[in-house]
This record gives sequence, structure tokens and C-alpha cells, in this order.
Amino acid sequence: MDTIVFKDGAYETVPRPVSFFARRFPSLVFYPYLLSIVFRASAKAKRSLYDSAAWCASSLEVLHALEHVGVSVEITGADNFLTLEGPCVFVANHMSTFETFVLPCIIGPFRSLTFVVKQGLVDYPVFRHVMRSRDPITVRRENPRDDLRAVLEGGAEKLKAGWSLIIFPQSTRYSTFDPKVFNSMGIKLAKRANLPVIPIALKTDAWAEGKYFKDFGRVYPSKKVHFAFGKPLWVKDRGTEEHNEVISFIISKLKEWNGSVADPAL
Repeated sequence: MDTIVFKDGAYETVPRPVSFFARRFPSLVFYPYLLSIVFRASAKAKRSLYDSAAWCASSLEVLHALEHVGVSVEITGADNFLTLEGPCVFVANHMSTFETFVLPCIIGPFRSLTFVVKQGLVDYPVFRHVMRSRDPITVRRENPRDDLRAVLEGGAEKLKAGWSLIIFPQSTRYSTFDPKVFNSMGIKLAKRANLPVIPIALKTDAWAEGKYFKDFGRVYPSKKVHFAFGKPLWVKDRGTEEHNEVISFIISKLKEWNGSVADPAL
């Protein structure tokens, strides 16, 4: 299986020629690629032929399609999960559709993986077949207590079975990181399962939200994409310290990348 090749836990897009049309109209070039990938993946999933390897391959296709139109991606700190034995809980900020499509090819080749996702994703036309094939933990974003129960119970079962989980503790995607809407769900799950948390800081606004269709916004190759993986954190006591460490890691990386962070005083 074709995979991302990490060197010292890092990856960076190799500069390549970009066609005149892709340079001028990156969104128009990218979205036909994306739709082709999703429809092919969905057709396989409907026939129960879409396994983890196929999921990672589709994810890598999406990454290469974005690089094809000039988007540059940097990944650092991958050694923090590559050298980790056993499952873990990945906790990340959520900025765009980019990470939903691309994180599988970053992590998936090295460990069994699924997401905690909102129910709408498993009901989404066409894409629902792909998402359901990954057997994710679903939340409705209506009742926080019900969502927490679903994650703690379903997530603990997944982790016990050897699966790692990606959790976005924000209720939706935000271009500006606001710690006040970043809950401790992932920390609580890791505490219950006695497994480590790995923070992920990301800046993926090169794939913007759409005005009319949220998932289909403009692609901005001028905005570099960043993923950074932090060191594993073992949760002690109530997990307050570890939760704050995750937040501090994300904020420090976003500031390093000139990302947007909400003023804590507001």
C-alpha cells in the first residue's frame, strides 16, 4: 500500500510543477478529483469491499489531489504515535473538512483507527457509505450528556478492541481556536480506558468553508497546511492538567503558524 513516508517523524510536500489551470482555478481542478475519489470509495463500501487499507488509500489520494493544485502540507511529531505501543486517543482542534479526509492516511497505515463523528456524517449522501464502513462512534451534538455517554461507552469498547480514536472536542469547525468551546471528552475517555492522549494541532484553512455548501469552499494553495502531533499524555486525577496541556500545545502551534486564537478575556 502506498503510504506517506516520514523522515524523523516529519513529512513535507515536495515542490512540484502546478499547471496553469490548477494555479488559476485550484478549486475547479480539485473538486472533480475529490468527487471521483468519494464516489469510487462509496461504491466499494456499498459492496462491503472498503476496508482500512482502502480508506487510507482514498485519503492519500485526497492529499495528493490537494498537492496537485499547489497546496503544501507539513506534518511534524509523527514519531509520537509511530513509536507508541497499543491504542490511544487523538485529540485535535477542528478547522476544516481537510483533516477529516486526510488524517486517515497519516495515522491509519500504522494503527487501527476510526473517528468520533456527528450523526450527520453517517447520514450524508454518498459519503455515508464510506463513514459507516469505518464503524465510527456517533454523537448528535444536541445533548452533551448523551454525547459523553456515547463516547465513553462506545469509545472504551473500541479502545479495548485495539482501535485508536480521533476526537474533535469542538462542536463544529472553527477557523479561530477558542479554548472555551474545546471540551474534555477525549481526556475523560482516555482516563476511563487508562490509555494515553496524543494532542494534534492543525491549521487547515487552505480548504475553506463554503458559503452555500459548508464542505465545498474555496481551496487556497497560498495557505500552508500544518499538522503537529504532541507527546503522549497519561491522564491523572481529573485530567484537568492534561486537558490544559492539550490546549496549550494547540495554541502554541497555531501562534507559531500565524493561526488565529481567540482572546481568552472575551
